[in-house]
Amino acid sequence: MRVISGTARGKKLSSLEGLETRPTLDRVKEALFNIIQFDIKEANVLDLFSGSGALAIEALSRGANSAVCSDSSSKAVRIINKNLEDTRLKEKSQVLNKDYLETLIKLKNESKSFNIIFLDPPYESDYIEKSIENILKYDLLAKDGIIIAETDDESKIEKLKTIKDIEIYDARKYGIVHIIFIRKG
Repeated sequence: MRVISGTARGKKLSSLEGLETRPTLDRVKEALFNIIQFDIKEANVLDLFSGSGALAIEALSRGANSAVCSDSSSKAVRIINKNLEDTRLKEKSQVLNKDYLETLIKLKNESKSFNIIFLDPPYESDYIEKSIENILKYDLLAKDGIIIAETDDESKIEKLKTIKDIEIYDARKYGIVHIIFIRKG
């Protein structure tokens, strides 16, 4: 796993051993960032189920203004901090060792707003739906902001369509991975 483009291009990123996390494949990450390339410059980014921090780090490397990385695993948080230090992007980031709901409440209390929110939770969970509902409830998505969710379950796209006040404006499939692009409806 590596940073694909920008100031940290080519830097190798560490990831957790075992099955605790599932890093986004480089080819999927590259395709994703090609799609959102014009949304990244000076964006404030939230990487809610951050794992290794690869998505937030890629965004920072490509010119995002700031990133919040959050993961409930203390092992993941150590990896995120190491990767941010290795890529020299630590000063533009905040790392939280909290579950997704605690993170969203903290960010609401800090009146934060994000242009890009990455959601890559454990595939078997319903965290994408719950996260989006709370992101909207706490008004954490900027006016023209986007949410990008990753899942291996195509039926989640239909479930997401039932959430009020959002629009799925694009969905792509890469192998078993579905990337869903969402904005306020």
